[in-house]
Order: sequence, then structure tokens, then C-alpha cells
Amino acid sequence: MSDQWEYQVRINLADAFAEVARSDPGSLAIKPLTDILTKHHATLKNQFDAFAEYVAEAEKHGPEHFPLYKWTKVTIEDPEKKAKHIKSFTLHVNGNEVYAKEFADALEADLQPLLGGALITRLSKHDTNPASNPQIPEHLR
Repeated sequence: MSDQWEYQVRINLADAFAEVARSDPGSLAIKPLTDILTKHHATLKNQFDAFAEYVAEAEKHGPEHFPLYKWTKVTIEDPEKKAKHIKSFTLHVNGNEVYAKEFADALEADLQPLLGGALITRLSKHDTNPASNPQIPEHLR
């Protein structure tokens, strides 16, 4: 049954490396990470930056056309949530935000040795099953 879902790997980076990854993803400071990403045809997407881009796009084209606008705007304007999301990165594989389980499993396995070291503080894998994902509160829809 799980074959029907697609997956996404997410990581959190230590404070010092999160800014490097956002501003200079080719930096030698994060080379152990970028070597693994290259092997898997993966790229980093900072979660805070993705949220900010979504809000900017919604404001440009009309928030009523963007169902997550209110929630996302509240999130990026909250200093605590910003601090959380500025360290969080989604990993895109072959340009895709979500991908087959085998790609996610292989990527996760290769990243596992970096977890708990100086670079990666958190590693998680998520599926697209709506039952596995939190829902947006009604007042923010």
C-alpha cells in the first residue's frame, strides 16, 4: 500500500551550516553533504526561503488563489518559527519535491552517518499520505 505514496527527505543543519547552505551551497564547509546530494542528483531547498517565495507569489497573483497563504504568512512572520525553518531543508531529487520510496530510502541511508555530527542535526523522511501530515487549522485557511 505504501507504494502509492511519494516521499521527501528533510534535514536540519546546525546553525553555522544552515546559513552557508542557503547562501553558498557549493561551499567546501558542507562538502560531505553536497557529495551525497550530488550522488543522488539531489538539491537543498531551505524551508523558510520556500515559504517566503510562496507568500511573495501569492501576494503577486492574489492570495485567494493560494490555499496555504494565511498559514504560510503567519509562519514566516513568527520569529520562533522563522528560527526553526531557517535551519530546515527539503531535499529535491532530480528536481522533484517528492519522489519514489527507493530514492528516499537510498538518500536517507547515505545521509545517516552525518546525523548527529557537526553538520546535520535532524534527518527525517515524510510521505504524501494525507493521514501522515498535519492539517492546517481552520482559521488559517
